[in-house]
Amino acid sequence: MTAEGRDLSGAVVAITGASSGIGQATARTLAAAGARTVLLARRGDRLDELVTELGPGNTAAVVGDVGTVDDNARMVQEAVDRFGRLDALVANAGIGRYGGIMDASNDEITEMVTTNVLGTVWSIRAAIPVMLPAGGDIVVVSSVAGLRGGGNEAVYAATKFAQVGLAGAIDRELRESRIRVSTICPAAVSTEFAIGAGRTAGDPWLDTVMRPEDVASSIRYVLEQPRHMRTQTWTMWSMAEGS
Repeated sequence: MTAEGRDLSGAVVAITGASSGIGQATARTLAAAGARTVLLARRGDRLDELVTELGPGNTAAVVGDVGTVDDNARMVQEAVDRFGRLDALVANAGIGRYGGIMDASNDEITEMVTTNVLGTVWSIRAAIPVMLPAGGDIVVVSSVAGLRGGGNEAVYAATKFAQVGLAGAIDRELRESRIRVSTICPAAVSTEFAIGAGRTAGDPWLDTVMRPEDVASSIRYVLEQPRHMRTQTWTMWSMAEGS
């Protein structure tokens, strides 16, 4: 915990996309800090394993699709029913693929936009009414692609630009309601992201980039900041990757 910062012991945090990668690492990191977590993802078997690992007394899982209004509402309701409140949301769920603008199918593009953009909107809209009475935190896990679109990732970059714009606007809207909104923009992270859609499992390059735990530690830091300050946008790169 930072000086005069917030102790996360007992805090209730909802995390989307929690069954792997950054979401899974964030669940572990926040649980180690004493937070209670509500995890949303589509892969129920992985969520069950994570709940067992972290402890069912402090962890709840909701099997669902972040791209739907109802499943985000169920996640927030689970937080209220199990733990009585919701202190923070980590809007992490996302998918991506690499290739030219004409390479992805219409369905693949629709899925990416639905998950990355609408999934972020729906989770935030579900969380805000519960947070308004006491304030809270919203952390959007975006990407450096949302600040500088690169070649062979046009639609993915567009979804990440949308997240950055959404988070910035909501930060200005909700600051006076004591809700802080932060955007985490990592460069490459070694996860299942885009495996089979531009990345290959076992590629030695993945050993040179950031780990999910690196991003999770930044999320913990943002949540532990003193309440009189906030981080709007945080970018991060591995030492091996050019910016």
